[in-house]
Amino acid sequence: MRLGTGKLWGVVGILLLLAAGCITVKVSLFEEPGPLKEKTVSGFGRDKVLLLDISGVILEGPHRILGLLKGVTSPARVKEELEKAAKDRRIKAVVIKINSPGGTVAAADVILHDLQAFKAERGLPVVVCLQGLATSGGYYVAQAGDTIIAYPTCITGSIGVLAMKLNLRGLMDKVGVDDDMVKSGRWKDFWSPFRPATPKEKEMMQQVIDQFYRSFVAVVATGRKLSLQEARQTADGRIFTADQAKDLKLVDQLGYLDDALELAKTKAGLPKDAKVVRYHRPGSYKPTIYSHLPDLDLEMVGPQFLYIWWAGGA
Repeated sequence: MRLGTGKLWGVVGILLLLAAGCITVKVSLFEEPGPLKEKTVSGFGRDKVLLLDISGVILEGPHRILGLLKGVTSPARVKEELEKAAKDRRIKAVVIKINSPGGTVAAADVILHDLQAFKAERGLPVVVCLQGLATSGGYYVAQAGDTIIAYPTCITGSIGVLAMKLNLRGLMDKVGVDDDMVKSGRWKDFWSPFRPATPKEKEMMQQVIDQFYRSFVAVVATGRKLSLQEARQTADGRIFTADQAKDLKLVDQLGYLDDALELAKTKAGLPKDAKVVRYHRPGSYKPTIYSHLPDLDLEMVGPQFLYIWWAGGA
């Protein structure tokens, strides 16, 4: 097919403009990340129950920790969901489902803080449902709930703190690698992975661990309305079955997610068929103050303080 002279010059002109950079053509092969979207899980009507998911390892961001690459809950994602819910006056209750072994002390504490701030602002009933695993930092976050329901097969507890490091000295000696360290003070290489910890370092680390431990016990005592002595009796790192946790007043009742949703609706004065919603978003939209922390490989920096159940850890 032949182009007329006018059309031909028009095509040439467009090509020249493109070549000169005057026109930009944007072709997106992937869906652009954007803000959270609401998705109805079940039910009808205008009033809603928000279903908030806390699953996997609880970390400040999409980091790597001890080889675990998948299943991460971050303060950034939780805060974004809470900020969206705070603006929606149709949200009348929140159900938090937790399936997590815990994570870093900082991330668990920030999430609990934001959940408590949301409760104080909106005054909504919050029901927590502990699923298959809700230990250490996962149980710490659960203290935001007015009521805690646990699956009959749930494992929970493991109230305590870990600080771990690898001692690479033996491996370095085997392969003939040594390290040279120039430091500004005696303790600047504290908890170095390139040598065994000294007795004084262990003593200093224990002081930090003890402080985080006292904070954990205090959070559980407040959340579960226990005395510090009662909370401390359960806080020796043991894990508990759901039945044991109920006997120790660590959970209120045994049940399933449906029971938690039904209880939340009852507390909020909603009908049984009220709408249940959750938030979702493809991509990596980052709108909050926690979103812009640098991505760090936790295997390479330390020390890391963990509210986590680490089976076999000493």
